[in-house]
Amino acid sequence: MLHFSKTLTFLPQFFTGAGITLGVSALGFIVGTVIGFGLLACGRSRWRVVRWIGALYTSFIRGTPLIVQIFVVYYVLPGLVGIDLPPLLAGVLALSFNSAAFVAEILRAGLTRIPAGQYEAAKALGLKPVVTWFKIIMPQLFRAIIPPMVNEFTMLVKASSILSVIAVVELTRTAQNIMNVTYRPVEAFCVAAVLYFIVLFSCSLLTRHLERKAEGARA
Repeated sequence: MLHFSKTLTFLPQFFTGAGITLGVSALGFIVGTVIGFGLLACGRSRWRVVRWIGALYTSFIRGTPLIVQIFVVYYVLPGLVGIDLPPLLAGVLALSFNSAAFVAEILRAGLTRIPAGQYEAAKALGLKPVVTWFKIIMPQLFRAIIPPMVNEFTMLVKASSILSVIAVVELTRTAQNIMNVTYRPVEAFCVAAVLYFIVLFSCSLLTRHLERKAEGARA
């Protein structure tokens, strides 16, 4: 028999955990996007060694489990740089490094959807490369990558639950802590599941809204 009365008294803690989940996911997504643009630049570099480094990074991240990457950032990286990382910072960095590889692929795929004639026309008009990128290429690129980028953010929200293994008190860890107090694991994780659903369903609605807006802009 399910009894939510005791578990629901901890709703403020659940909301705090959900806020931390959104916070670390958003920070990881933003930093990962910045690194992703750097990886995109590496992939388009004239130097082979730079292209090789970018490809190696992307292959390593996409070819290893996120939990291993979290442990590397939390346990191995501090030993290499000599700085102890708090769990929250380590979690954000791990999500950022992970997201960057996928964002770079999203950006690369988005660029392939832009006709080569756009570059040629800009060159024929005598536009500088910087102007070409920011005035012509980037607006088209952002419209093309909106759906996969929002999907990447939702994947980060789901992946953030793994940060509980390094004691980041996000939504999953909050549910575990409350379960230990109430001895009601089913109720605790049902509440956490509902909050995850609300967040991810909101992201789905946002995706549809942005897609309609992008289609309207193209029209």
